Amino acid sequence: MKKRSSRIIKINEEIKKEVSKIISRELKDPRINQMTTVVGVDATPDLKFCKVFISVLGDEQSQKDTLEGLKRSSGYIRNELAKRINLRNTPEITFTGDQSIEYGMHMSKLIDEVNKKGDVE
Repeated sequence: MKKRSSRIIKINEEIKKEVSKIISRELKDPRINQMTTVVGVDATPDLKFCKVFISVLGDEQSQKDTLEGLKRSSGYIRNELAKRINLRNTPEITFTGDQSIEYGMHMSKLIDEVNKKGDVE
């Protein structure tokens, strides 16, 4: 795996912050779940493309609907990003689901169950 430059890391963080604001405050699409979190951003070094990893708290259908809504809104989000972040190229945005938060919650629940069983015995 290539080491990311500090410039790209800073840009990724800035994109993450701004996309989070846009999703939570400005998008009015009813398909987009209110409990949507931007987990991470991975921009290519030339800033032509950018993957935005999102996590949606809810069922599988809610996750699919949210991803569809975000894909449809990607042009608007990119346009807003261009206004907020001064970059030569504003990257093409693709949204990807990220289940790491749900996985972590599930593992925590399993650990709690094991601990409770240990207390009973």
